Amino acid sequence: MNDSLHKDFSVYQLALGVDSPPQAFPLNPATLLSLVRATIDLLIERQINATIWFKLPPGKIWYTELIRYQSSARTVSTIYNCQTKEKKAEADADAESEENLTSSSPLDCRHISLASIPNSHISCEYFLIVLSPNFCSVVVAYQPIKKDKSKVLSKENANKSQPLLTLISIDSKVIQIILDGLKQEIKSELDTIAPTDFICPTASEPGLISQLFAKQIQRQDEINRQIRTERISKLKEKNQNLHKKERLKDEYLSNVCQELRTPLTQIKTALSLLNSPNIKPNQRQRYLQMLNSQCDRQSILITSLLDLVQLEHNLENTTLELVKLADIVPGVVSTYQPLAQEKGIMLAYTVPTDLPAVWCVSGGLKQIVINLLHNSINFTANGGQVWVRAKFHGEYIQLEVRDTGIGIAESEIPKIFECFYRVRSGVSDEINGAGLGLTIVQRLLWHCGGSINVKSKLDEGSLFTVQLATENNKAINAGKANI
Repeated sequence: MNDSLHKDFSVYQLALGVDSPPQAFPLNPATLLSLVRATIDLLIERQINATIWFKLPPGKIWYTELIRYQSSARTVSTIYNCQTKEKKAEADADAESEENLTSSSPLDCRHISLASIPNSHISCEYFLIVLSPNFCSVVVAYQPIKKDKSKVLSKENANKSQPLLTLISIDSKVIQIILDGLKQEIKSELDTIAPTDFICPTASEPGLISQLFAKQIQRQDEINRQIRTERISKLKEKNQNLHKKERLKDEYLSNVCQELRTPLTQIKTALSLLNSPNIKPNQRQRYLQMLNSQCDRQSILITSLLDLVQLEHNLENTTLELVKLADIVPGVVSTYQPLAQEKGIMLAYTVPTDLPAVWCVSGGLKQIVINLLHNSINFTANGGQVWVRAKFHGEYIQLEVRDTGIGIAESEIPKIFECFYRVRSGVSDEINGAGLGLTIVQRLLWHCGGSINVKSKLDEGSLFTVQLATENNKAINAGKANI
């Protein structure tokens, strides 16, 4: 065989080589499958005993159609499965998939090898040729390979992402030219193939052609209905998500308003009492302290809300950075040491200087340590203890903040990361925090692939454990913390 002709072998080009070639049009794999199914539907419905030549995309669904035809046929049909020799491993995998799929009803076919070189036309083509005395047709699809080395796609994914240039014909001249080309390509196997399997009858029955078109329209309608159903389903899902976001937004705004209203109510009450003509000096002092306390609470709440909004706005565009705990923890602890001494709390830390750096949102590690330490000191009574410790834990660095404070009831632990939630027990009743510190900690950890865990018992204290990925840890799943 002439080697240059061998290299140029293409069923698609043969179909275009006739005087009046069929019109090529781009299709997605789903539409191509509908054309194959329409042809099989016609063969089954009219009980047509046909010879079939095929080379179809990888995947069990394509073989299923041929098995469906073969299992419904009254007489044995001849089916030739044409495969190129290149990428033999893929062809073997396809054959194995076919065998696994059809263990109870295997496809009885002849395997024909088509010689080709890498990236040749035939390696990128698919076809289905049907030959019978009263009906013949061919469907040919060609998928150009995009030579983009920066994108490594599997063959199946490539089939889904690129359109197929498709030809459909019932013209006996077109089909015969393709058969003659196949005959030349597989000369070494001609002794085992009946000569009639390379002959296309002169014309198909008009009635069968009309039925084929009807089947194609029906199958395309099925695809369109399926697409509409999927689109409607996606729209419903989007609407549900939007409604959920709106509901969460409404709940959030309601909580914000309630939090802002509480100190305002206290301030208004104190102001009205201060205007009383019979107020005593000690009462005046108490009401002034109330005013000062509630103003501070209002200021803390507004500042915390602004911090949370700013944090959410910046996190999406903030990159991760490597930070060493030994560079952060000592400075934060020294800042809180005067407050701890004022309350009679023993505050200490242990952070080895040789611990590797961890990944965190820019400036986020300091915020995490500040919020956890502030939380522990506030909820620890006079004479208590607070420790900060960092250590290795597998592929992560573990930061622990432990206190001997009032503790948290087991039922409350899942709620402490919610916005504005404050544990109200004992000493905590005197604290005017905004209830957003742990929320901010959680949001920061979500974006750097970290996690936080809480263990606590009432009157025994709490242990907050943060895990952060080290610089050598490649498996960072940002936004998926195990709370």
